[in-house]
Amino acid sequence: MTNITDVLIIGGGAAGCAAAYFLSKNKVNVTLVEREGIASQASGYNAGGLNPMQGVGIPGPISALAKESFRIHKAFSSELQEESGVEFHPAPVDMIDVAFQESDISDMSITKDIFDAVEGFSAQWLESSELLKLEPNLNPQAIKGLISKGNSCLSGFEFTTALFKASEHMGASLLIGEATEVILNGDKTIGVIINGEPVYCGALIIATGPWSVEAEGWLNISIPIRPVKGEIVRIKPQTPLAHDFSGTGATLYHRANGLVWVGATETEEGFNKEPTTSAKDKLLGSAFKLMPSLKDAEIVKHTACLRPITVDGLPIIGNAPGWENVYLATGAGRKGILLGPGIGKAIADLITLGKTDMSVDQFTPDRFS
Repeated sequence: MTNITDVLIIGGGAAGCAAAYFLSKNKVNVTLVEREGIASQASGYNAGGLNPMQGVGIPGPISALAKESFRIHKAFSSELQEESGVEFHPAPVDMIDVAFQESDISDMSITKDIFDAVEGFSAQWLESSELLKLEPNLNPQAIKGLISKGNSCLSGFEFTTALFKASEHMGASLLIGEATEVILNGDKTIGVIINGEPVYCGALIIATGPWSVEAEGWLNISIPIRPVKGEIVRIKPQTPLAHDFSGTGATLYHRANGLVWVGATETEEGFNKEPTTSAKDKLLGSAFKLMPSLKDAEIVKHTACLRPITVDGLPIIGNAPGWENVYLATGAGRKGILLGPGIGKAIADLITLGKTDMSVDQFTPDRFS
């Protein structure tokens, strides 16, 4: 086992792997610890949508970081695929929101205003006949649609894997194991007990999603984060989709391998990750209402993962209060893949430069002190 490293990262999701990538770029020796493997939790089971324009805290306090992170995605996708040897299928994607009643249109009007206000993004109304021309398999009862342009998508599992593979090619190492205790010396950590053995480090990053709460006892700080379960069903339609669709309580994400990901539920069940029949039935029922032809699709996979949700809905990024060399990179909720590069770069900057130009000042852990 590697027993000494410059920076030890606990957590192999998008944030932890992005931190490993940007630190390795700066020639920092990195060891990443994961219980099950890279992208084994939410980062590997999400639909991979990159929408910096909407979501919890967007528009709002997360907007600046979302746009910055989106720009990083755009800027380094080709380079990252080359460095890692992993293809994660980055691509532009249009989302079509579908209305079946007049009350649906007011939210769509807000979406149009948001997308039309930012360069590189746009939205356009579609009448019922135009909707059905774009996608003849849509439910013909649809009365109106809105097509939003400017977003992107990728494979979350492959993207997160690519981040770490590229880091590994630059010297980072992976430990499969469980961190159970932090070795402290004054206001610093000097190491972590992993699989019963000490691994010594110059700095520690905790990027374990909802499991970040375990570090409260190690560090005597508050990390108010909880797991929210999300379930997705992957299906293979007889006719591939050309766009993403949202309506009737379902979102259909078409992906490069021809599958459609039907998502997603949100339930609070603690750390229970088991997929449920009730969630599958709910998702498929909504999908069939939106696009009846999907009843003939093959059900390929049904997954569940746990998203890290903080008490105020905002991520936790920065130096742990009271500790000189411990950093938190967690709490991105449903935006983990989008925000991962921004969070990782911010933490890498803080460790190597002592400051960052990423918009993370309001997400520091000391707000819960």
